[in-house]
Amino acid sequence: MKVVIVGAGIAGLSIGWRLLQAGADVVVLERAQPARGATWAAAGMISAAGDDEDVNPAKAALARRSATRWPNFAREIEEQCGRAVGFRKDGNLIIATNQQEQSRLETRAAIATDLSLLSAAEACALEPLLRADIAGALWDPSEAQVDNRALGAALLEIYLRAGGALQANETVVRFETDGGRIFGARTPFGLYEGDAYVLAAGAWTSRIEGLPAEALPPVVPVKGEMIALHGGALPTHIISGEDVYIVPRAGRLLVGATLCREGFDTSLTDAARTWLCARAVSLMPSLADWDIVEHWAGLRPGSPDNLPILGRTMLEGLFVASGQFRNGILFAPVVAEVVSALVQEKSAPIDIAAFDPRRFGDAALVGTKEVPTA
Repeated sequence: MKVVIVGAGIAGLSIGWRLLQAGADVVVLERAQPARGATWAAAGMISAAGDDEDVNPAKAALARRSATRWPNFAREIEEQCGRAVGFRKDGNLIIATNQQEQSRLETRAAIATDLSLLSAAEACALEPLLRADIAGALWDPSEAQVDNRALGAALLEIYLRAGGALQANETVVRFETDGGRIFGARTPFGLYEGDAYVLAAGAWTSRIEGLPAEALPPVVPVKGEMIALHGGALPTHIISGEDVYIVPRAGRLLVGATLCREGFDTSLTDAARTWLCARAVSLMPSLADWDIVEHWAGLRPGSPDNLPILGRTMLEGLFVASGQFRNGILFAPVVAEVVSALVQEKSAPIDIAAFDPRRFGDAALVGTKEVPTA
């Protein structure tokens, strides 16, 4: 079986790796450099609780399943390439800065047996850099992280070692179809033919011509800016609060992230840098004396209903792995498991009906839910 994958981010590379393990012949076509898009720009957080309090039940189940897969997924990658990807379970300290936020944390704690409420004193004892006048905190011991940049490089290495082909800087501009089936992916340099095609192009998923409207995944780019701070002893846990998250990694603190829809613009803004720094300092006042050592932006693949887009399309032979929004790293093990199974004409190991690419129809881009802008 020959499979053509469009996109060399964490989704495309991990799906390709799993297909190679199953004996498929795989080529990945990448518009730029592998693992240098959203995979590179992310913070690498792995939270079984998902990315918000009111998460869709199907999305929450996907998050839990994938989070449980991560320890073995990371171990397998490290064993095959001989390099560390920085997977570790730090836990997440979710901060309430006022009583209204504390009440919301109390509600979450009441329905989640694995979360613990902490007083302000207990939270500050756990993380002394926190400001003393917080209202309290919620402790999630399950949250983990991975060094997403190291992960991208490692996945690329094991994909190539397994015999996968990669064409970097080769943009797929058009899919060729006939009679309701796809038969080729065309780049400026040639036509790539296969038995199956996986569209895993992140924010660029919907930019490829040639697909009928009902088969075109309605993915939109959602820009996010982040900064990294350096200047002292790091906290030992992930910190969330004041609409940001703070992740300790390799001698730096990653602070993210803004959310705004600005098309494919990835320019860096003073407003975002100032906002991120101010929010971090509001949680940990001593960070005001730290240096901003990096500022970057990436484009997440969003969808109209903020759910992933996974599985078969209306076009025979075409599969999609996109729309992961802020959860591309978190979902990677299960996305690889599910999509590689479907491509091989096997049943999906979990129910992915809520993420079916065919759920949108012709009105896919109508009523797209907006996300806040920093």
